[in-house]
Amino acid sequence: MSERPITVAAPMFGTDVEELVLGVVRSGRLAQGPMIERFEALCAQMAGTRHAVAVSNGTVSLELAIEALGLGPGDEIITTPLTFAATINAALRAGVAVRLVDVSDDFTIDPTCVADAITDATAAIMPVHLYGLPADMPAIIELARRHGLAVIEDAAQAHGAEVDGRRVGGFGVGSFSFYATKNVTCGEGGVVTTDDDDLARRLRVLRNQGMSEQYEYELIGRNARMTELQAAIGIPQLEALDGLIKRRTENASHLTSLLEEMPGVVVPRTVPGRRHVWHQFTVLLSEEHDRDRVVDQMRRQNVFPGVYYPKLLHEYAAYAEHPLVHADDVPTAASVTRRCMSLPVHGGLDVADLGRVATALAAAIGVC
Repeated sequence: MSERPITVAAPMFGTDVEELVLGVVRSGRLAQGPMIERFEALCAQMAGTRHAVAVSNGTVSLELAIEALGLGPGDEIITTPLTFAATINAALRAGVAVRLVDVSDDFTIDPTCVADAITDATAAIMPVHLYGLPADMPAIIELARRHGLAVIEDAAQAHGAEVDGRRVGGFGVGSFSFYATKNVTCGEGGVVTTDDDDLARRLRVLRNQGMSEQYEYELIGRNARMTELQAAIGIPQLEALDGLIKRRTENASHLTSLLEEMPGVVVPRTVPGRRHVWHQFTVLLSEEHDRDRVVDQMRRQNVFPGVYYPKLLHEYAAYAEHPLVHADDVPTAASVTRRCMSLPVHGGLDVADLGRVATALAAAIGVC
């Protein structure tokens, strides 16, 4: 335990962040100022969209996307049970039902299962770009087009990910998180991305207490604004995004080379045409291994994996009997939750660190 801890996430800030934050403090302008405008421009560039609307956090970005699209009671969204609770909380709080369908072996929602789940109540598809890998957006967009459905991309873990050269967040309405553990972080923060001018305007009004101008109440809104300080923290990371992705990709490639022949371990696969940005490097252990015991053994070696996610959403008490939560048969997703484990791969790690990760895993599963 004498070696430094290797954690699954480690935000790294330089003097550029410090200077911007200090500049905000000295300016006295803490809300809705030039940093927000700069942050939004960079987010629009990240998603390849005309508009990016900064909000207070990633959950709020999903909530406002749903509200701005006019979804409500009587509507249903199809999504995956292999995700963080915010994905469906946003829908349920709006009175929108959710139907949970299975994933493919790449961990993202299976378009075939989506197609089978569409009914007259279906209003939108919400793919989750899980662990940094985009979902099969061409197939999802085609289903949405054929059935007249909205698409809300939960891109909380996929800053800069691409499908056939097109950035996620630009296929439908995009929702990104800038929580403390994300590839790009503001501590807290979110953004909604869109090419729709009217939708962007509605989002801006909704986030600002429903005001189109000061004391001009156009809608029943809320305070969902991001602060200037949050934006200042995120700006340098967005400006360096391609470099951050490159570093994570190099680390993921090296870790794959260390693990791909290890018995009992399935390394994450990449998909041709889909740019993975490696928010998480998620392996699957074979069924004979007790995943939780393996995680505990690695932690004893000062290497700290994460488990995303230990159960499917509809297995939790909050959702198991919820009248708006409907779960299909999801054998692939169920297998993933029993076997998945995410290994450190962030840009603060070097080759020696990755070697320690591989050695700790090998020792934990008893192959060294």
